[in-house]
Amino acid sequence: MRKPFDLNADYQPKDFKFRPAFKKKSAEIIANYPKGKQQSAVMGLLDLAQRQVAEDGAKADKPYGGWIPKAAMDHIAEVLDMPPMKVYEVATFYSMYNLAPVGKYLVQICGTSPCWLCGAGKIKKVCEDHLGIKLWDSTDDGLFTLMEVECLGACVNAPMVQINDDYYEDLNEELMIKILDDLKAGRKVSVGSQTGRKASMAASGPTTLMDEAKKAKVV
Repeated sequence: MRKPFDLNADYQPKDFKFRPAFKKKSAEIIANYPKGKQQSAVMGLLDLAQRQVAEDGAKADKPYGGWIPKAAMDHIAEVLDMPPMKVYEVATFYSMYNLAPVGKYLVQICGTSPCWLCGAGKIKKVCEDHLGIKLWDSTDDGLFTLMEVECLGACVNAPMVQINDDYYEDLNEELMIKILDDLKAGRKVSVGSQTGRKASMAASGPTTLMDEAKKAKVV
């Protein structure tokens, strides 16, 4: 998967600085590493920059989600005393970093085998049809960006999507539409399983080793 980015695009801001609250968090992240090894904090600071941009975007007239401008990467390079190119290399390698503007709600559809076998293709189609966009596009109102990603590690609760920091699992077309509509309307949306399943228990309901032992008449 390759997310789009253009370091010289018109949407790139000219400057970026961590605001006081985020600057304090950046110092705490850097303090986790030995003196002289502050470059190890690069991933944490990239995530922090993305979250600051998301906080700004949530207040904008046309909302947008978290992404990392070139100016932010340059600022991080300055803070960590490392070449900007080294920061670019990290940011472009990891798919969790968005290097171009995205919607307020970043809908990442897992398309790996377990989710695909359980209907991820239908989830992708209903998202495209309901939002009126294709993969890698954003809605005109700035609310949604749609992406397909590789395994998100919730295979037993397939099919699933990640929206911003949260997982939505055990989906079907109707449940997916409801989630999108509720997010657009500003209504609270329950995260995790959408069918009431607890964690990753069996679809048939909870079981324990004691129950199985009793069935086998070994206790």
